[in-house]
Amino acid sequence: MNTSPANRPATVDASLEVHLLGTVDFDAALFLQERLVYELSGREDAQGALLICEHPPLITVGREGSRAHLDCTDEELRARMLDIRWLNRGGGCLVHVPGQLAIYPILPLARLGLGLTAYRSTLENAVIDACREQRVVAQRDADQPGVFCRTGQLAHVGLAVKSWFSYHGLFLNVSPILSWSKLVQAGDNAPPITSLQRERNAPISVGSVRESLIRHLSARWGYEQHHVYTGHHLLRRTRKANVYA
Repeated sequence: MNTSPANRPATVDASLEVHLLGTVDFDAALFLQERLVYELSGREDAQGALLICEHPPLITVGREGSRAHLDCTDEELRARMLDIRWLNRGGGCLVHVPGQLAIYPILPLARLGLGLTAYRSTLENAVIDACREQRVVAQRDADQPGVFCRTGQLAHVGLAVKSWFSYHGLFLNVSPILSWSKLVQAGDNAPPITSLQRERNAPISVGSVRESLIRHLSARWGYEQHHVYTGHHLLRRTRKANVYA
């Protein structure tokens, strides 16, 4: 990570509360994000929250996506027991499956002195920092959000902001079954979807990538303290059947 004065964030006199949720249904994660936006907006300090999880198979569609971007029939969706969620976030269509880390920061952007462009930069640069520790060369693209490497797009960014609190966020492919990504179109002239495991051509520990991301995101946002918890008492877990193969 570049820690020159021009890139070093101001120190935040608050903590980042990190919650490792494991594999959780998307709707449960979204409910928790919205609840945390409400709770943190009532505070006067810069405390933030970071949710990290994986999702059972699901397609989400952001503001730039449409039904025309789905390369699958309704029959195939039913056969795979695959739900679709239409969201007020940036970006287009994404397929979420186990092996993809979903990173949901709930941050008081104004109190951290972050505009939307700078905030997106912190997410992408933290992924690049984590990739470097996995010996994977990755970079940003000035023309489109996300992180890219030699074999394609590694991470997607789909952001939402409510009253200058962030939610939704970043999706990093560590070791998913990549054939699922063919169910949607990433966009015109979009690169292929890839993963850290494909880039390294070797098994990748999701836990090591997660730990690296927590460290680098905390530093990028200026938090000197972060606390890591397993689960969250407000998380409403459900169990749904999915076909993942």
